[in-house]
Amino acid sequence: MIIEGRNAVREALQSGTTIDKILVAKGVSDGSVGMLIERAKAARIRVNFVDKAVLDRESVTKHHQGIMAYTTEFVYSTLEDILAAKRGDSRLILILDEIEDPHNFGSIVRVAECMGADGIVIGQRRQVPVNETVIKTSAGATQHMRIAKVGNVNDAIRALKDEFVNVLALDMDGTPMGEARLDGDLALVVGNEGNGVKVLTRKLCDGAVSIPMYGQVASLNASVATGIALYEVRRQRK
Repeated sequence: MIIEGRNAVREALQSGTTIDKILVAKGVSDGSVGMLIERAKAARIRVNFVDKAVLDRESVTKHHQGIMAYTTEFVYSTLEDILAAKRGDSRLILILDEIEDPHNFGSIVRVAECMGADGIVIGQRRQVPVNETVIKTSAGATQHMRIAKVGNVNDAIRALKDEFVNVLALDMDGTPMGEARLDGDLALVVGNEGNGVKVLTRKLCDGAVSIPMYGQVASLNASVATGIALYEVRRQRK
């Protein structure tokens, strides 16, 4: 797997991700890139200086910023790992129901890490995996976030409920978030960009919450909605 961009490579180095080699474009080895080179050399990671055309050719995102790292494939966590990794007094978990846009997924990972979520659960079908674009968009947050890929999201919801985690769908017809109780162990289900949370998945949830909107456009991007929802959870838990 290729990790591209200065922030993503920095986070990979800091988190101890296994890196086989780093490519740096000739002529950009000063400033922040220079510090990354020094850190890589200290960790005995091979650094190759190549023409920018090489990075352009190898780049998946086309935004490599003059540096990219070749790593092992992303290692997914398990649902049990997430349940055991409570970062605060109460669990906060995200469940993604068929998020298909890697930019949305990467942005969700980034905001989830910033808001202190314990982990993210994704399904295997119709869900973009953790790939180069997701890593780049997350600004390296994938290195710090537990992400579990499960065979069936609905089974994961059932398992969380068995562990007394309150599961709420983020849905336009739900209770306004400011009026809902968001304390205790909580999992938020974020639906597909176009279709929202699936009907059966919605029925399995303990309830639904919504984000009040006041403009003429009555919808939000999935990652933006996730950020607002997680902020409200944190606001209530102060």
